[in-house]
Amino acid sequence: MTYIPNEKRYDTMIYNRCGRSGLKLPAISLGLWHNFGGKDVFENSRELIRTAFDLGITHFDLANNYGPPYGSAEETFAKILKKDFQGYRDELVISTKAGYDMWPGPYGDFGSRKYLISSLDQSLKRMELDYVDIFYHHRPDPETPIEETMLALDHIVRQGKALYVGLSNYNADQTKEAVKILKELKTPIIIHQPSYSIVDRWIEGGLQDVLKEEEVGTIAFLPLAQGTLTDKYLNGIPKDSRAFNANSRFLHEKDITENRINLAKELNEVAKERNQSLAQMSLAWVLRKGIVTSALIGASKVTQIEENVKALDNLDFTENELRRIDEITNKYR
Repeated sequence: MTYIPNEKRYDTMIYNRCGRSGLKLPAISLGLWHNFGGKDVFENSRELIRTAFDLGITHFDLANNYGPPYGSAEETFAKILKKDFQGYRDELVISTKAGYDMWPGPYGDFGSRKYLISSLDQSLKRMELDYVDIFYHHRPDPETPIEETMLALDHIVRQGKALYVGLSNYNADQTKEAVKILKELKTPIIIHQPSYSIVDRWIEGGLQDVLKEEEVGTIAFLPLAQGTLTDKYLNGIPKDSRAFNANSRFLHEKDITENRINLAKELNEVAKERNQSLAQMSLAWVLRKGIVTSALIGASKVTQIEENVKALDNLDFTENELRRIDEITNKYR
């Protein structure tokens, strides 16, 4: 059946300006880190993208090594674009990244000019695109000079292979240095993608100040702490959790501690009083006061996307609510 997007898809989504640029991002973006690989059910992946777009989510975030296997999320996305989004490319913001291990040998990792340019060429080929909207350096490289990495990003934009550039996982000092170089090159960074959630607040230790000062947008990944800030773990670890997946790079069974479960239960009580689910409140907290441009969610089910977007119905917190959230979080550190 031919896919026809929802005509009212832009009516309720919030779009925030990304830093000082002309680009706006939806307050909720969809990441393809999980559930879009070559081993996943294609029709489910396809339905997730359709549902997201129907709800006004225009930004889809990938990386060269998303899968598994590596590269397969980009290939899946290409198939979905071809089947359902012919003629809608200009309504989409598509991003990808390079910086983690991708292929064997000394040239398939970190931040050299050779790796970044080669990786993006491969990503574009897999997605069957002429350009991406945002290309990120996925993590800082302790050995490659930062000037080389930033010059590669500048070159990519000048080639027309990316419209904008971003950084991910850079700390405050690294970000400040990168911003300075890119500004001098007249290819300013417009966005930073750090992890950020109620239980992971490292960016408040300086990075947020740098991004505000430099007028760089923020898109937060893991705003739901890999599902631990949802109702999924309120009663222990469900059988379908990624924590049981031996291939999971970050979430493991040992991470779902009694401490974390009890924290989620207490936060859930605050969410109930706000007439929100724990996931909705957690996303609203990340987006509060307009500090963060977009919250990057993942999803395995259509219902998860539908629920998460409803977080936008209430982004306001009272001082008492914020204090209680802080007290609960500090209690379980």
